[in-house]
Amino acid sequence: MIEKLIVGGSHSGKRARVEQLGFSAQDIADGGACNLDKAFERPVLYGLHMLVRRLMREGTDPSQFVRQGLRGNKVRIVVCDEIGCGVIPIDRFERDWREQVGRILCEIAKETPSVERLFCGVPTELKAR
Repeated sequence: MIEKLIVGGSHSGKRARVEQLGFSAQDIADGGACNLDKAFERPVLYGLHMLVRRLMREGTDPSQFVRQGLRGNKVRIVVCDEIGCGVIPIDRFERDWREQVGRILCEIAKETPSVERLFCGVPTELKAR
C-alpha cells in the first residue's frame, strides 16, 4: 500500500526527502529509465510523470497501467514533479501528458494517507490521516 505521495517542482528536494525518510538509491525505481515491468518492484517509484510520458509514447493507457502496477506491489512512496503549472503548451501531446499526470495524481492522492509538497526543500503536509 502506498504510504506517501510526494510532489513538487523539478529539483525542489524530492530525492533528498526520500533519503530523509530512510530510503537509499537501491530502493528507488526511476520512472524515466527503469524497465516498465520493474517500475513497481521497489519501495519508491520516483518520476511518475516520466513513467506516464513513456507509457503514452508507446500507446499504453497510463492510468490503467499505474493503477494496476500500484495494486499489491512493493511501492510505498510515489514521487512526481508538478508539471501542470505554468504556460499551456501548444503541442497536443504535451497538454495531454500534463492532464494524464494530473488525473493520476488526483487518484493516488485520494487513496494515499499522506501527501507532501516540497518547495525549496521544505516539505509541507497537504494531507495526513
